[in-house]
Amino acid sequence: MSVILDFWTTMPDYARATAWILLVTVAVIFSVAFTLLWERKVIGWIQLRKGPNRVGSIFGFVPGIFQPFADVIKLLLKEVVIPSASNKWLFRIAPAITLVPAFAAWAVMPLDPALVIADIDAGLLYLLSLTSAGVYGVILAGWAANSKYAFLGAMRSAAQVVAYEIAMGFALVGVAMAAGTLNLGDIVRAQEGGVGHWFLVWLFPLFVVYVIAGVAETNRAPFDVAEGESEIVAGFHVEYSGIAFALFFLAEYANMILISTLTAVFFLGGWLSPFEGLLAADHLLAVPGFHWLFLKLFFFLTCFMWYRATFPRYRYDQIMRLGWKVLIPVTLVWIAAEALMSWVDIGPWAK
Repeated sequence: MSVILDFWTTMPDYARATAWILLVTVAVIFSVAFTLLWERKVIGWIQLRKGPNRVGSIFGFVPGIFQPFADVIKLLLKEVVIPSASNKWLFRIAPAITLVPAFAAWAVMPLDPALVIADIDAGLLYLLSLTSAGVYGVILAGWAANSKYAFLGAMRSAAQVVAYEIAMGFALVGVAMAAGTLNLGDIVRAQEGGVGHWFLVWLFPLFVVYVIAGVAETNRAPFDVAEGESEIVAGFHVEYSGIAFALFFLAEYANMILISTLTAVFFLGGWLSPFEGLLAADHLLAVPGFHWLFLKLFFFLTCFMWYRATFPRYRYDQIMRLGWKVLIPVTLVWIAAEALMSWVDIGPWAK
C-alpha cells in the first residue's frame, strides 16, 4: 500500500487528474448498471413480484445481480440499423451528445471534503451549461432519423426539458444567493452547522421545485411524454437499435444519478453528516465524507423509482402548465422572499 501511495504522490498533476477522471467514469457506468437492477427490484417489490432473479448471485444472495451485464451483452450483439434516408452522421453522433454532458458534469462534483476533480469557482455555471446541452442530442436524434414519430417525440421532449430547465435554473439562483458562491464545494461548506443550516430548511420551496424539475428533465415518469401514450413507439429514439439504443438509456440513468447527487449537494449538505453539532466532532457518525453523500443520493435515486411505480403519466398540457405556470412563478416569488430575508438578516446566509 505504501508503494502505491508513494507512486500516487509522485505522479504529475495531469496524470492524477486523468486517473480520477477514468475512475469516476467507470464508477458512474457501473452505478448505472446497478441502478437499473435496483429499479427493477424496487418496482417488482412494489408490485408484489420478485424482479430479476435468474442471472447470477453472490454466494446465493442477491439473485439476478448480473442481469445488467447480460442485458449489455445482448445489446452489444444486436445489429445497429441505420435508416437509409436518415442523416447518418448526425444519427450516429446524437447518442454521444446526450451522453457526454451526463459524464462531464462529474468533473466539478465535490464527492468528499478533499475529493473533486476540478475545483472551479464557476462550477454551478458549468453544470447549468452542460445539463442544457443534453437536449441537443434529443433533438438531433429525432430529426436525423427522418421519421415523423421520432421527430414528434423529440419536440415533446425538448419543449419539456426547456420548460423545466428554466425552473431548475431559478431554483439554483436561490441556492447561489444563500451560499454566496458558485463553487459547489463552498456551497456544501455554507451548510455546515447541522441539519438546521441545510438549505432544505430555508429553501424548501426551491427544493421541491428542483426535485420535480429534475424528474421532468430526465424524462422520467410521471413526465415521460417522450413515449407517447397513444403511440406504440419509443419517442425520439424509436429508430435506434442495439448499443446505440442502449446509450440513450445509459444517459438517462446517468442523469438520474447526477440529479440525485446535485439535490444532495445543493439542499442536504452533500458530504456533511446529519449528526453534525449533535455529537462530538470526532465521533464516527459526525465525521463528514463520501458515505453521507452516497446515502443521500441513494435515497433520491430510489424516489425516482418510487414515482415511476406510483404515479400515472401526466398529459402533455398538464406537464407544460405545471412547468410554466406553477414552478417558475414559485421560484421567482421565493427568490424575492430570500432577497428580503437576506436584507433583514434572517436565515443562515445573514451576515
